[in-house]
Amino acid sequence: MLVALIAACEIGFWVLLAGGLALRYLAGMPRLGAALLLCEPLLELALLVVSFVDLRNGGEPSWRHGLAAFYIGYTVGYGHYTVRWLDRHAAHRFAGGPKPPGTKYGKARAVHEWKLWTRTLAGAVVALGLLQAGIWYVGDAGDTGSLRSWQFAALRVLGIQALVAATYSIWPRKAPAGTEPGANADTGADPGLAGTER
Repeated sequence: MLVALIAACEIGFWVLLAGGLALRYLAGMPRLGAALLLCEPLLELALLVVSFVDLRNGGEPSWRHGLAAFYIGYTVGYGHYTVRWLDRHAAHRFAGGPKPPGTKYGKARAVHEWKLWTRTLAGAVVALGLLQAGIWYVGDAGDTGSLRSWQFAALRVLGIQALVAATYSIWPRKAPAGTEPGANADTGADPGLAGTER
């Protein structure tokens, strides 16, 4: 059941995202679209509750609980970023908004990679915390080895992304000849979601 709920949450995330963007830019209802987008955290809350109910009802800690913790962590770290990124592109494509800035070269790309790492750090902290809460909750009554292995996996992902970000800092990609130096800088502007009229 837990795996089915994780799949349902993932599908629900993209359905709400597509529906929210369609309402904002195709149907001309930005407030309703924003409200739909803001409902997405409810999916993660439902997954969290079901995961702990499963453990409380005697469910053996397994990879399913670890995957649920990872999914919630990813949503915390990257959920808003994903929605904002797609919102910018939808605004550009369907509402005549400005072209979203890119970060392909030089220092701007290195900064961007480290910002992504901080998002991964936030997600990893959430996942580690949820997994540790599960370990404490189960206590000595069950085998928590699977949950601990997911904790090590979270740390490995964090370390690998730090190495990737470091390579962009040590060996920055150079812009092709003739490209303006500031053309690839990400301004970090956030058009926001709630109440935006286009």
